[in-house]
Amino acid sequence: MTVSGRRLFPFVTTILFLAIIVVTALPARNASALTLTSKSLTLQSTASYGGSQPSGVVNHLFSFSLASGTSVGSIQFVYCIAPDGTCVTPTGLSTSGATLGTQSGLTFTSINVATAGAPYIYSASALSASANEAVSFQLKTITNPNGSDCSGTLNNCTFYVKITTYSTTSPNGADIIDTGEVAASVNPQITLTGTMPESLIFCVGGTVGTTNNVPNCALTTSGSITFNQDFSPNATATATSQMGASTNALTGYTITVDGPTLTSGGNSITAIGSTATASGFGVSQFGLNLMANTTPSVGTAVNPTNDGTNYFGYPLAPFKTVNSYAFTADVGATINLNTIANSANNTGGAAQPTDGQVYTVSYIVNVPGKQVAGTYTTTLTYICTATF
Repeated sequence: MTVSGRRLFPFVTTILFLAIIVVTALPARNASALTLTSKSLTLQSTASYGGSQPSGVVNHLFSFSLASGTSVGSIQFVYCIAPDGTCVTPTGLSTSGATLGTQSGLTFTSINVATAGAPYIYSASALSASANEAVSFQLKTITNPNGSDCSGTLNNCTFYVKITTYSTTSPNGADIIDTGEVAASVNPQITLTGTMPESLIFCVGGTVGTTNNVPNCALTTSGSITFNQDFSPNATATATSQMGASTNALTGYTITVDGPTLTSGGNSITAIGSTATASGFGVSQFGLNLMANTTPSVGTAVNPTNDGTNYFGYPLAPFKTVNSYAFTADVGATINLNTIANSANNTGGAAQPTDGQVYTVSYIVNVPGKQVAGTYTTTLTYICTATF
């Protein structure tokens, strides 16, 4: 019995020694794996979907810094519903159509999508990388999770992606270099709805104020206007009023004015008529235009000027000639509408929508020496008609 015991002891010792070698040697190759730093996942919008839209087919941009300076053969991206424990692929996620997009730092040539929710990128041979090297990789046409893994009905749901770099050109658990994890969230898009109704802004007064260069009808002053001087055969009396106008009508607006000429009892000053005419001393004239004049010095051009892009309002003939004036007056029950402006362009194009502009209307009065004394007045009506 003593002899048999001596023969068995070396055998048992050998078995125990081998077991220790196996247990300590297996994790040794993974023990050196470091953690990726500066990690992020950006859900990028496409032409069809918002980046974080549940079930949206979007692009996923991974950015991080490599911890180890070594050769990288492949990088795998494993999508999970939780940051730890057994990895369960988020519901609705699909990586089967993923393609490799833009890259920086390292440039891989291929992507493998054979395993659902766990694509990896690789090249035919490993790529040399520096420690702390910043890299980014865009995985295109990934279908986002549908958000049903989280409680609630609005599909707000966080998911996680485990990033692992390998020294081999395909993932191998024994050849891990660095690891890291990022989180992202799918969320329903915010839908905003507002209505722009048919719009016509038009105001008339002594002056029309602006706010941020836009006509503000709340800043319009009184339309009761007095000429700058007494009427005289040796000088031209002048006055101005203003209009502010804009519309989104598809065929724009047209502005007209009508009213009687200046009268005092049974006496009157002659309206110039429909032909643009220069101002002249000693004759009976009442007229208007929408220009910046020098004879006499009165008025300003429409502001902002017609540019054929945002502003289309423009004076019409015979009211668009500098230093020439016109006006066809109402006579008795006969209404004579003077069409003075529209939102077209200065070459006579079709009227169209326009941003706000301010027109200055210049009035002139000349009288002969025999003009009967009195207070002369008239009331003019401006109408802006938009066609929607």
